[in-house]
Amino acid sequence: MNTVSESIVKDMGLAHNGHLKIDWVKEHMPVLNRIRERFEKEKPFAGLKVAISLHLEAKTAYLAKVVQAGGAEVTITGSNPLSTQDDVCAALVEDGIRVFAKYNPDPAEYKEHLIKTLETRPDLIIDDGGDLVTILHSERRDLLAQVRGGAEETTTGILRLKALEKEGKLEFPMVAVNDAFCKYLFDNRYGTGQSVWDGINRTTNLVVAGKTVVVVGYGWCGKGVAMRAKGLGAKVIVTEIDAIKAVEAYMDGFEVMPMSEAAKHGDYFVTVTGNRDVIRKEHFEVMKDGAILSNAGHFDVEVNKVELKQLSTSTRIVRKDIEEFVMADGRKLYLLAEGRLVNLAAGDGHPAEIMDMTFALQAVSLEYVNKQYESIGKHVLNVPYELDAMVAQYKLEALGIGIDKLTEEQKAYLDSWVE
Repeated sequence: MNTVSESIVKDMGLAHNGHLKIDWVKEHMPVLNRIRERFEKEKPFAGLKVAISLHLEAKTAYLAKVVQAGGAEVTITGSNPLSTQDDVCAALVEDGIRVFAKYNPDPAEYKEHLIKTLETRPDLIIDDGGDLVTILHSERRDLLAQVRGGAEETTTGILRLKALEKEGKLEFPMVAVNDAFCKYLFDNRYGTGQSVWDGINRTTNLVVAGKTVVVVGYGWCGKGVAMRAKGLGAKVIVTEIDAIKAVEAYMDGFEVMPMSEAAKHGDYFVTVTGNRDVIRKEHFEVMKDGAILSNAGHFDVEVNKVELKQLSTSTRIVRKDIEEFVMADGRKLYLLAEGRLVNLAAGDGHPAEIMDMTFALQAVSLEYVNKQYESIGKHVLNVPYELDAMVAQYKLEALGIGIDKLTEEQKAYLDSWVE
């Protein structure tokens, strides 16, 4: 395979810098390194093709190299137009991985890259947001037959998968990596919490302390964003549709109110719901002058950009990744990174040590599907607990942390109903 001639990337001359980025994250991903060592010996993907659609930056690139080390022929594309890093793409091509991705392609190019990735006829897939799965189950069903199964990274993607499964239309098993303990407890909470504010802060260069942050959605990602906003000195308001999560946010010390009220108070808004139009016309109309809008959900639909544009009298780019919308009454609202994932479109995404655990889960989940696909059926599956626990144990060992083990007497006590 001549990956240089077969790939679509911006500039192969950028590869050196991409290699430096990948080498850096490799040094901070000990769990994935341990899995790579086993993959190199056992070759669990020998003779197989793997297609990957993820945010194409250095940590994702290293996951692709780990899967490649397991014997796979790997093809990768981006899962968001603004999160692809061109130097990383070039480095992967030099390392023998086929790449179809560029930073900020137009919608037609972006779709073309997804389709070209699937036209390699993969046996296994790793998806982010369900783009590969959706194409396979709609316009390119001719590419379905060879797919054994795969793994999904995000809440949004799992929602799409479960909708397919509910209708009886899912054609192969998919592991819901996002629902694993070692994913949502750490990646969603600590990874999103840190990387969202990294993206906002480096983009705006404005202070957070003393300001009011509105976090839209109090799932694990919302919890992380709110926690880090509080740590930066902000006053935090949470909006929710789920009564249980709303009570949790209240007990965690945050104000809780409907968006119709919260919109009047926010200096920063961060959406993390996986749903569309959670900030829309009636909210824009009451926002303060200078309010900053950002999204950390998978698709750029959480902030209604069409209605924001309709309400404005003029727009302009005032700084990289910041678009100004002037309202009829003179107020200015600012949208970061076109309403796309602010932590990746305007930053480098989650810290390497966090993605180490998530991508380790991706690697072993893909291995699990490949071994079990004939028997597990066409379902959305949880990551087996033993794999979750293994990744956590590897992480503890990398940190030099030990934990207790049950004695035989303790095991017997827990297993018995007799005192």
